[in-house]
Amino acid sequence: MKTLALSILFSGLGSGIAASAQNDSSLGSAQVLEAPYPYYFPVLQDEHDSNSGLFPMPQCNSFTLAEATIDQLQDAMSSGKLTATQILHCYLQRIYQTDYYVNAIMELNPDMFEIAATLDAERASGKVRGPLHGIPFVVKDNIGTKDKMETTAGSWALLGSVIPRDAHVVAKLREAGALLLGHATLSEWADMRSNYYSEGYSARGGQARSPYNLTVNPGGSSSGSALAVTSNQCMFALGTETDGSVINPAERNSLVGFKPTVGLTSRGGVIPESLHQDSVGTFARTVRDAVYALDAIYGVDPHDNYTFAQQGRTPEGGYVQFLTDKSALKGAVFGLPWKSFWSLAEPEMQESLLELVDLIEGAGATVINGTELPSYEKIVSPDGWDWDFGTTRGYPNESEYTVVKVDFYNNINAYLAELNNTDVRTIEDLVQYNIDNAGSEGGFPYVHPAFSSGQDGFLASLDTNGTMDETYFQALSFCQKATREDGIDAALNHNGTQLAGLLVPVDLGQTYQVAAQAGYPVVTLPAGTHSADGMPFGLGIMQTAWAEATLVRYASAIEDLQFTSNTTHKRSLPNWYEYRTRNIPVVM
Repeated sequence: MKTLALSILFSGLGSGIAASAQNDSSLGSAQVLEAPYPYYFPVLQDEHDSNSGLFPMPQCNSFTLAEATIDQLQDAMSSGKLTATQILHCYLQRIYQTDYYVNAIMELNPDMFEIAATLDAERASGKVRGPLHGIPFVVKDNIGTKDKMETTAGSWALLGSVIPRDAHVVAKLREAGALLLGHATLSEWADMRSNYYSEGYSARGGQARSPYNLTVNPGGSSSGSALAVTSNQCMFALGTETDGSVINPAERNSLVGFKPTVGLTSRGGVIPESLHQDSVGTFARTVRDAVYALDAIYGVDPHDNYTFAQQGRTPEGGYVQFLTDKSALKGAVFGLPWKSFWSLAEPEMQESLLELVDLIEGAGATVINGTELPSYEKIVSPDGWDWDFGTTRGYPNESEYTVVKVDFYNNINAYLAELNNTDVRTIEDLVQYNIDNAGSEGGFPYVHPAFSSGQDGFLASLDTNGTMDETYFQALSFCQKATREDGIDAALNHNGTQLAGLLVPVDLGQTYQVAAQAGYPVVTLPAGTHSADGMPFGLGIMQTAWAEATLVRYASAIEDLQFTSNTTHKRSLPNWYEYRTRNIPVVM
């Protein structure tokens, strides 16, 4: 479907660019007949050189679109150098150039050119809706868009179903003038269907791959959202997180990832996992761009009761007003939870991140080591991310997974009940569909290479029958208390001093796992790459509920410090290692 869409779009694209060229008196007729870009194929490098030049991004009407920011695009459109339609053309050229390799885009929006033309007409008439006017973005395929595109969570089971309305976050972005380019690939059902799988794979979308190294885990489950942004196929993207699915793909693709407090961004119209932990977050290459997107999507939604909790807790005028520079670090006090997290980090990454921490201290901040989460021994697995760590310790009534698998049963059934044009109504229907289509959907263990455990996640949820029994409520209470007042909040209140944030190595999955159970916000900043596989990692900042303003302030300050110093601990460009490899499963 995507290949056909690309063929249709690009069959007329050359003539559109030629027509634009003919309107430019500075171009001669001979130039009009030349190909607008020199190549689409990867440019082979000397074996001793970096692969970063394999897919150089062409200029967009003499504008450097690669790594451009939202402000730069707005300046270009305001000055008449670019239009939203031209920007869209150039991003589609980039998708055509790179997406057969990374597979970030599941489906393109067939209405995108009409939308772009409308936005250009508004600008020409003097109406600019805001900083996102005409800016292309993508959404994860579990975020509903009521248009000509499918919303399927990557599964064939929901193909042809019709959703009742746009997801609230999508409706708000349309209102802000952002240009929906398409749906991004993801880990099928946002990683809920299986516990042993190929991250970034879905039956409908195929295997998403990181342009940093196409053989390994690209980060999930919002894989395609992150890949589209980091490979410059769009300006920003939305993803969803239940436990790490924004922070993990962001940090593994050298991006800024912002996972808000549960309830700041509506889950209305989003295919759910757990109402207690689901959150819609943003991906961008800079903090400012991630915050522009956040400002557009947060707010109260009658279709998500959790959003009413934000009333009186959000700033008038949005979060962009809290962006700052490195001078804000002077006098700031951060915590370093060493035993809780840092001691478990891989040594090379630990050393690299601590160099960045030293740089932060050099800018005038104080970093206190040993600001531990009092409950860390009960909530932080020493053996890696484990959302059933309570059961691993022998206490299912202290396990996140006890809660999530019950929530999923109830939340997915409620979501499916609202769909039209489908006979898939329950999780039982989904399980049966995967059995009936085992060759494509891997309904049994070891049938499909991407789903080695089959659909054990679905089956575990099915076994609960959605029953919220005593064990469920004990687990919910334990997880929230242990990660909130006995966890992050206690660590942030260090001997009576309220810290600006907890600095954490977010490549260590236990970090965002704790924040996920708490429902608390996290932001990650690009901070370096692993020497062994070329994959990036990030430095995270944790805060308490509704503290997004504080995170914006200090994330932007650290980012400014990164880019005004000589440090290498900042965003890097993809190296496209193993760009022809097509292993499934990817190396986890």
